[in-house]
Amino acid sequence: MNNRVKSLLLAGVGGQGILLASDIICKVMMEKGCDVKKSEVHGMAQRGGCVTSHVRYGSKVFSPLARKGDVDMIVSFEKLEALRYLDYLKPGGLVIVNDEEIYPPSVNLGEADYPEGIFETLRARFGEQNVKVVAGPELAAKAGNRRAVNTVMLGTISRFIPEIAEADWKKVLASSLPEKIVEANLKAFDLGRAA
Repeated sequence: MNNRVKSLLLAGVGGQGILLASDIICKVMMEKGCDVKKSEVHGMAQRGGCVTSHVRYGSKVFSPLARKGDVDMIVSFEKLEALRYLDYLKPGGLVIVNDEEIYPPSVNLGEADYPEGIFETLRARFGEQNVKVVAGPELAAKAGNRRAVNTVMLGTISRFIPEIAEADWKKVLASSLPEKIVEANLKAFDLGRAA
């Protein structure tokens, strides 16, 4: 692991498993000997509100929060949430987006429209190679657990952190989940990694 501090920003909607995903990332990094700091915001999460988690790791991390323009990877568990945090991404950074729409209250109440062309907007701003779209719900269903979208996303994230072996991710994942859902989640991780 090199000395530079790396930052991830996970964003989505309450109930998508973002906090569990960030906990697993932290455990993986700690097992590899990294200093890790995490910060999370989950205000109205139980009511479908926004949830974010900063995860920063390296040889020595002084702050759990990344500054705007300093995040290496934004992982959006819901399409619209990707747009909310773009000013945190550093030049050349990576955006991983789950292809899922969860309408905010303003859309459900008919007060606003859900934005169209989100992927096109992201690709125009950051380039085709820096925007990865993941069919999370489809892959989770294929794995046998529709709620394992967060694990699909972890599988995708793992591809872009080459310092950590696949086996290390799976070990932490298996030890962090109830035994009855481990098999489906490991399958979801594999599908996300291959996506």
